[in-house]
Amino acid sequence: MSTSRDIQIAAGSGGVLTPEQKRFNSLTRQIASARETLLAWQEQIPLYRQGHADVLGPLFESLEASRRSWVLAIDRHLAQDGWTKTEQRTMRELLCDAVSDLLAEQDEPDPALKALFDQHNEVDYDTEQQQVRLAMKDMVETMTGLDLGADHELDSDAALFQRLQQEMAAREAEEAAQAEARDQAKAGRRKTVAEKRREVEAQQATQSVREVYRKLASVLHPDREPDPALRAEKNALMQQANDAYAANNLLALLALQLKIEQVDADHLARASAEQIRRYNKVLAEQLEELRQEILFTEEAFRQNAGLEGGLGLKPAKLGLLLKDQSRQLQGEIAAVKRELILLADKGDTKRWLKLMRQRLRAMDDGFF
Repeated sequence: MSTSRDIQIAAGSGGVLTPEQKRFNSLTRQIASARETLLAWQEQIPLYRQGHADVLGPLFESLEASRRSWVLAIDRHLAQDGWTKTEQRTMRELLCDAVSDLLAEQDEPDPALKALFDQHNEVDYDTEQQQVRLAMKDMVETMTGLDLGADHELDSDAALFQRLQQEMAAREAEEAAQAEARDQAKAGRRKTVAEKRREVEAQQATQSVREVYRKLASVLHPDREPDPALRAEKNALMQQANDAYAANNLLALLALQLKIEQVDADHLARASAEQIRRYNKVLAEQLEELRQEILFTEEAFRQNAGLEGGLGLKPAKLGLLLKDQSRQLQGEIAAVKRELILLADKGDTKRWLKLMRQRLRAMDDGFF
């Protein structure tokens, strides 16, 4: 079948395209490019997921095991004599921070790690998590103006997130009802000239798509074909036309017309300026829908992959992203293993603790 790039209006005998014809060509090229980008995302995301499982999965396991060994090394030091109170306090703070990070990455908190946290922290793990959760609840309520309910009802992060979703959905429903009421009030008054013109343009654009579909249906309807082989072929083409019409996909319908030679390549060039303008309205809407789907696909990928928010990531770069993440994890594993070697010597550990204490103090002072 002809593609979006194939459907271009060629210059006539004068050699010059009208502005609407130029816009038609531009829109078809942009739609083709957007479809290629969306298809690339759909092809590359499963490959990234497989690579993530095969390459990054073992590295995450190795990193977790190394961090767990690191935590246990600190715990053994705390069980020994010969440490100053400052050194003990620093080790406890480092240990609890590391254990908290490990527990946060687990679907079900490891009881042994929780017990280790409770042993060295002033407040047990569950209590501290509840305090953090309530602080987050207060912040969200302040920022959004939502009421997330009583504190005692939010006994998990999932409960807090669910309540937030419920309240946001309720607010959106209320805002939608208010918008509908405004629309109804607006409908009761006399429409402006601009509003009437937009309604007419929308109807004309829809009618243009319908006209192309009807022309196709008149030729492709399988019930009108006595030959079994041709009937099967027309049935398949008719299904394509039905799908394109249901999706309001003008380019797919035009491509079908070209394929079955219902129109020739010069058909669009001979179309009236008004007809091309109607086509352009449909194409512009299609392009915007494609762009929104691409944005949604990228945002969903970033969220699932644990990446920072943003836009502009190319699906062809997901392989490089996987390599970068692999190098980063390997670097983190190597860093933890270096510290494990250091922690095997008490003198090295004391010098390391002094450096860590300076960093913790700098963080408390806001230098990081």
